[in-house]
Amino acid sequence: MAATPVTQIATVKADGVEVFYRTAGPADAPTVVLLHGFPSSSHMFRHLIPLLATRYRVVAPDLPGFGFTKAPAERNYKYTFAGLSQTFTAFVDALSLSRFAVYIFDYGAPTGFRFALDRPNAIAAIVSQNGNAYNEGLGQSFWSPVEKLWASGAQEDRDALRPLLELPATQWQYHNGSPHPEAIPPEAFYLDQALMDRPGNNEIQLDLFQDYGSNVKLYPQFQEYLRTSGVPVLATWGKADEIFVAPGAEAFKKDVRKLETHWLDAGHFALETNEQQMADWIFKFFDKYEVFSA
Repeated sequence: MAATPVTQIATVKADGVEVFYRTAGPADAPTVVLLHGFPSSSHMFRHLIPLLATRYRVVAPDLPGFGFTKAPAERNYKYTFAGLSQTFTAFVDALSLSRFAVYIFDYGAPTGFRFALDRPNAIAAIVSQNGNAYNEGLGQSFWSPVEKLWASGAQEDRDALRPLLELPATQWQYHNGSPHPEAIPPEAFYLDQALMDRPGNNEIQLDLFQDYGSNVKLYPQFQEYLRTSGVPVLATWGKADEIFVAPGAEAFKKDVRKLETHWLDAGHFALETNEQQMADWIFKFFDKYEVFSA
């Protein structure tokens, strides 16, 4: 019986930031990079990493403002999606990752797509798990108050979003839409909340809510990249997600030639309790399209 790959943790200096990341698998194997979303970190991939590492080198960083990545005060870090993408690019360079497949979820989607606009040849394939690139994917029950902030920039509209940073909202993101919420390990959302509750982090998260509108403006460029690059896309979607809703997965059909779509009986954090299914879909998809043969 083959040994289960062991996940290692490390930090690397990139863009003046101490980027924390998890990694496993052979150093000379094809690389898969996992990009988390709000309000999580690389911890969300804790069960998926060893599964994928049986065949690939797997790398999962914590984006600035999340997990255990640290931006020193003297760095005066600006928490925008342009900033997250810039730091991710520096991280990729620090690890000498020239070509890789990328798994994008939630905030990981605009981070990964912004990178792809600059370096389209670096992306071998995309796995989008509730990682949106279309207006159709924005669930209005969640995004309407955020869009109000984009339009006004008013402090009162910013303050109205603060309940989204509290434990009930964090737990809701994990439980809502799951047929078995009792099976989701509670340490996942309690860790997210503990890290989000660090001094100053709420303002970071509100800055990113306010800046997410800059990603929506880039959606047409993301879509053009999908059309022109020919990149294979595996869309695996929690069909009950109210944040990035199911039409966002369907919309990939407009632009992606090499596309598979799979639905999970789950909500936003669809990976929780579905890691083996996800790994199986990824293995089959990468083999089908010979993602790493070039």
